[in-house]
This record gives sequence, C-alpha cells and structure tokens, in this order.
Amino acid sequence: SMRLKDILGTLRDAYSRTIGIEYMHIHSVEHKNWIQEKLEGAQYETTIEEKRRILERLNAAESFERFLQTKFMGHKRFSLEGAESLIPVIDALLTEAIGNSNTEAVIGMSHRGRLNVLANIMGKSYGQIFKEFDGQLDSSSFLGSGDVKYHLGASGRHVDAEGNSLAITLASNPSHLEAVDGVVDGMVRAKLDAIGDNDNKVLPILIHGDAAFAGQGVVAETFNMSEVDGYSVGGTVHIVVNNQLGFTTSPKAGRSGKYATDVAKMIQAPIFHVNGDDPEACVRVIKIALAFREEFSKDVVVDVICYRKYGHNETDEPAYTQPIMYSLI
Repeated sequence: SMRLKDILGTLRDAYSRTIGIEYMHIHSVEHKNWIQEKLEGAQYETTIEEKRRILERLNAAESFERFLQTKFMGHKRFSLEGAESLIPVIDALLTEAIGNSNTEAVIGMSHRGRLNVLANIMGKSYGQIFKEFDGQLDSSSFLGSGDVKYHLGASGRHVDAEGNSLAITLASNPSHLEAVDGVVDGMVRAKLDAIGDNDNKVLPILIHGDAAFAGQGVVAETFNMSEVDGYSVGGTVHIVVNNQLGFTTSPKAGRSGKYATDVAKMIQAPIFHVNGDDPEACVRVIKIALAFREEFSKDVVVDVICYRKYGHNETDEPAYTQPIMYSLI
C-alpha cells in the first residue's frame, strides 16, 4: 500500500532507467514474482570495491584495444570498443559463480571482442596474442596465421578477491558465429555427466552478437533442447553484445521482431536489456541473471545494448552504410 506517486516512482526506477526487463511472457507465477522482488523497490548500491573493480576492468579492456589500434592499424581484430562493459560483466559473472560454488565455466563466443576476452578474462599473454598478430606462430603449426588469432580457444582460472578460483575454458570456434552454441552446452553436459554432478556446478556462458542471435537457426535449436532431460545443463547464461548492426545491416532490415532476443521467449526465459554505457547496471543485471539460473535451472538472457566504434572488422568504412549512426558515434 503506497501513494500513487511513490508507486510510479518505484516502477520507473525498476523498469524505465538503464535496465529493462521482459518477463510477462513467462507462464510461471513463481518465476515472475521472483523477478519482481529482485527489482521493484529493491535498493542496490555498488560498493566502492565493486566500482574500483569495474573501472579497472574497463581500463584493461580499453587500453588493450587502443594498443592494438595503434600498433596493428588496418588488421582485422573485431574490437570491443563501444561494448567494453562486456569485460566487467564476464568478470562479475565468474566471481559470482565462485560464490555459488560453481567449479568450472565454459564460454562460447564468436569474434567480436574475442581477443579482449582472451587477454583480460582468460589470462592469455599479450606476447602470444601479438605474435599471432604478426603471423609469428610456431613454425611447426599447420594453421598459419590468417583468421586463427580470433578463432583459437584457451583455458585458465578466474580468481576472486579472496583468492578462490574457478577453472574457465573458452571453446575454439573455427566455424562462424553461433555454431559454437551447441558445442559449449555439449561440453558442459559431458563434464556434468563425467563427475556425476546433479547440482549443475559447471556453468555454460554463451556470448552472442545481436544479428546472429536473431538470424541463425542454431540459436533456436539450442534453446529448444535446453530443458530436454538428455541435454539439459541446468541453464545457460546468454550475453548478447548488441551493437545494433549486423555487419552493415540495421535491425529493421535484418529481423522481423522488435528485439534481437525475441527468440528466447520460446522457452519463457527472462530477458534483461541493459544500457552498455552504464557498467554498474550491467554488473547488477548479470548478478540477477545468474541468481535466476541458480534458482530455477533455466536459461537467462542479458542483452547489453551498446555500439561499435569502428567498422565490422576495422578495415571497412561504416559511415558509408550507416551515416547517421556513425556521425553520432
């Protein structure tokens, strides 16, 4: 029971600032009530320590991209500039996973931001990344250089502030875009079966582009199998790096739905839209998303709405096809 003015203020704070949530398509009253309790009237303050960590991760992400832009100008790198919030988002997600007693995380993603994730999440050495940029791979390698630098996988460990750690694997993605989705969930299911884990303590994380998420059928196929007994992994966390372009295609020319994430409604997954220019909101949302996955063993989608500073691969001129957007950028 509140005054109407206060009710409106509470609802605006919950749903009309830099976070928006789609969840009224969900049939389960329990799921809807859980989301409402997390958002309506919930007080959330980012601590000084969290702010410092977010800033440090943003600085690492941006300085890495700036160095590559300066040192390897004209090289394809599919930069994360405009979407740097992805790095603190993944960092916070892995830290929360440790707090939830997850033992391992398996990540699948395409090329956008992959080098940044390799360096600033997986811990791959800058030296190795720069050697691959120069084409100085091991002479015994049959791979050569070419596209390999942003298709390779990696493994490492994520360590939180208390020194607790989590094994992390980034799956190789030599095919294109969303082909890795089912592979990652299959890897996670195999790991769960191998250790006899019924508590879903291996966390699958899939990072998508907006155009591919809406446009590639394997996304719907993976969602369709997500709650089938023989294939379930206890819920996948989906992060969409939504720079509002598919190569040169604007959303209205690339899909029929309003949002790139509409396909997730087929399994009644909650969808969180968040402004990528508000990294604190992004971190808050990813924590709620993981909590939902842990509570209900169900997929959840976080749509980080951002932009792309350069062209699709830094060698094309984006203002040629998107003059209004790039004049703003």
